[in-house]
Amino acid sequence: MTQEISEFAAEEQQQADSGGPFPFPFNQHTFCRYEPIERRIEAASVLVVDNLLRDEADLSDLGRAEWGASAATQLKRERLIAEMALENISKNVSRLVKRPTIQVAHLAEVASAAQSFKPDAIVLSGTLRDFDFYNPEIIESFGRFIRTTKIPVLAICGGHQIVGMSFGARVITLDKLEQHQQRENRPLEYQYRFIRITDPQDPIFLGVNNPDSIVWQDYTRQARILRVWQNHGLQLDRVPEGFKLLATSYLCRNQMMVKNTDGQLIYAVQFHLEKSFEDWNKSRTRWEHQNESRDGRILFEHFLELALAHSKPN
Repeated sequence: MTQEISEFAAEEQQQADSGGPFPFPFNQHTFCRYEPIERRIEAASVLVVDNLLRDEADLSDLGRAEWGASAATQLKRERLIAEMALENISKNVSRLVKRPTIQVAHLAEVASAAQSFKPDAIVLSGTLRDFDFYNPEIIESFGRFIRTTKIPVLAICGGHQIVGMSFGARVITLDKLEQHQQRENRPLEYQYRFIRITDPQDPIFLGVNNPDSIVWQDYTRQARILRVWQNHGLQLDRVPEGFKLLATSYLCRNQMMVKNTDGQLIYAVQFHLEKSFEDWNKSRTRWEHQNESRDGRILFEHFLELALAHSKPN
């Protein structure tokens, strides 16, 4: 595994930050296969969780102290980012499900929202600020919920990190410092990057071992590579107990993990798999591929299918 990751690191470092060519031989293609996106899932109810800060009540004492008079401005930015993040997640659900039912709740309200809404699945958004800026009770109440819920969960970026925290992992910078030690000028994993699948047998990668599959591109079927959108400067220090590593990269080992024990189904991804339909709306010329984040879309769809199967009574 160490040698494989080292070889992958060399490939990754060769690509430009803007999303350079795929590793040989996949960079020989002069085209990208067109595919219409069809709604194959009949119905699903999804609770989308807003993980960003709302107001000063969501802040820790440290957060209030560090922001001081700028708190209102910082919180306004939180809400702007939250609006875009929640729209992207909801758009994935509505573009993949024929009859979607979507409800949005804040991180502080997830337990009560899940109890009243009774969703088929929960999707956690990303975050913007360090977790020590959050009111500790919000983090603790979420931890109590996520450690016991039997509702399938998909956790994205900051959501991935807060899930890891809830099961005993630490959140650190990409160069392995504590959050408070490096607030500014952190190393980042940003834009489209390659990650390597470490467990292609997991059902979320359905079809990846079939050489004739039309679901995945050849770089995924042949080299176990996914191309996904990254935007983070924090990571989990380890894979928590009870979870299994599914994908890795040279900058951030834990790119994707799953807990499929004790009646739980929790998928957590460090990357932004929900970006697919944001790209779709932006790319309106024939010179730009509208499925640039297609790998993320496939994972999102497979998660919804697995969630529905998990939620069905025996």
